[in-house]
Amino acid sequence: MRHSNKSKKILALFLVLLLGFVIFLTVMLYTALHERDIPSIFSEETAKAQRGSIVSADGFHIATTQKLYKAVVNTRNIDPEKEELFVQLFSIYSGSDPREIRERLHTRKGSVTLSYHISPKEAMYLKTLAFELRRLGVFVEYETPSGQRVLQGLNIIESGEARRYPYGKLLTPLLGYPRKIEEEGYTRVYGIKGLEKFFDEELSPQQNKAQKALRDVNGYLILNKQSDVKHQINGLTVKLNIPIGLQAQVEAITDRIKEQLKADEIIATVMDSKTGKIIALASSNRFDPSHITQADYPSLNTNAIEYSFEPGSVVKPIIFALLLDRGLINPYDMVNGHNGKWKMGRKTIVDEHKFSMLSAEDVLVHSSNIGIAQLAQKLNGTEYTEGLKRFGFTHFSGIDLPYEKRGSIPSSAQLNNYLYKAITSYGYGMRTNAMQMIKAYNVFNNGGKLINPMVVEALYDDEGRSIPMEVQSPTQVISPATAKRMKQILIKTVNEGTGIGARTPGLEVGGKTGTAHIAKGGKYVNSYHTSFIGFANDAKHRYTIGVAVIEPRTVYFASITAVPVFKAIVDVMVEGNYLRPDPAAVAAAAAAKASADPAHD
Repeated sequence: MRHSNKSKKILALFLVLLLGFVIFLTVMLYTALHERDIPSIFSEETAKAQRGSIVSADGFHIATTQKLYKAVVNTRNIDPEKEELFVQLFSIYSGSDPREIRERLHTRKGSVTLSYHISPKEAMYLKTLAFELRRLGVFVEYETPSGQRVLQGLNIIESGEARRYPYGKLLTPLLGYPRKIEEEGYTRVYGIKGLEKFFDEELSPQQNKAQKALRDVNGYLILNKQSDVKHQINGLTVKLNIPIGLQAQVEAITDRIKEQLKADEIIATVMDSKTGKIIALASSNRFDPSHITQADYPSLNTNAIEYSFEPGSVVKPIIFALLLDRGLINPYDMVNGHNGKWKMGRKTIVDEHKFSMLSAEDVLVHSSNIGIAQLAQKLNGTEYTEGLKRFGFTHFSGIDLPYEKRGSIPSSAQLNNYLYKAITSYGYGMRTNAMQMIKAYNVFNNGGKLINPMVVEALYDDEGRSIPMEVQSPTQVISPATAKRMKQILIKTVNEGTGIGARTPGLEVGGKTGTAHIAKGGKYVNSYHTSFIGFANDAKHRYTIGVAVIEPRTVYFASITAVPVFKAIVDVMVEGNYLRPDPAAVAAAAAAKASADPAHD
């Protein structure tokens, strides 16, 4: 009996051992055949590439990109007794309204976003706060339905990027503005208008940073040949030809004179005559790209290229140059001024100043509609049309900006008609924009060569390597001799004619005024566009400068609306050493003025 019990005990022990061995084998087999979560020996780092900056010629960052962060907290982790402490501290560190924080905390239980637009500086402070709140016991663990204990606290997470414009309205609307888009929960921006639009592809980030490599015991990446590395490639930097100082001064001039004239807008452009570099492009109508309101909508377009109009008398030198270049006229030919009133078919043409006879060049100097209408008859329709096209009319100006309006001119068949020839010769029946007029006039100050205006100097990558802009080769539009003669006539126009207010002693200044009726509802009304386009040169520098005044209301003649803007721009260019008047000529002018003034005891 005793032997039988012993056998049973041995059998039972054997079975227990056997069962344990079977369980051990089963566990080992399961472990071998199933995936296991084991600590990875690899680590990853990622970072978002950023949109490039827009920088002025003198190195100021006009448009930059700033990373945005959001603050997320799990409300279940906040100790109810310390909730008010959390609210007050978060308010201080983030600059948020405490009432808004309380409202957000009580919108729902669980994960709540307290702020979406946190700057990098605020994010740094809030990360420090998150650590301190843990230390102060503001956050407590909570238990999930599955029994897991969770402590998340306050998390500061990169959420996107925002465009910043440190100088507010400066350089708008040329600069343009962006719009936000969401890409996989990350806020990006892309260009809508102006430079932001034209260079959107170049400004956009090219490649995000991504590194996957072995990690050491401290979790740091060990970068070697086996590492998978994608370097961060940010968007390119766009560097302008425009210095911020000159631009700000020209904008101030347009603001001041717009107010005096009660005009809709004043547009002013300064271009280096030899290179085509635009060194100032100003409008009196600007906006802050960071805070666009409904009232800003009329100011969003770059009207230097997006607004077309009948140019008026500033077209006269273009027609005169076509005639002169073809040998169809001589500057000293005499033209009948018909005492200021002349009937051509069913149309009566009038002049502001009455002349009986005047020389062909004085037709420009004194801006005679009657004179240029007669001279224009020497061109046939094809010569007329092709000549205007050679000067750039109906073509894009080539400027590095989007949405340009090309304008229009009558057809060759129309310009075979004497009446079309006449009205087009003094700037009606055709449309152009301010930049096309600048480009055309630059021919006179550049040896007869047509060149494209350029706002941007070059593109730069993060390493400082330059990608120069593609420059179109100049086109010889008129002969150098014709261009030289036209310069002389335009200088005479400033010294003796309608542009006399633009004179600056010691500088070579020439140009032409234009005053044109505005058509509304299919008929001309008592409103005007005025303009003055010309040049200002010293011994080493040549600049073409254009001014357009849209609907001045106090006075409307170009000589007292557009010319003062031109003169003020030349003055600030002299102050800034862009132009240096000849000292001898300045002294001679001062002496002549003194001798003309009454003597004082």
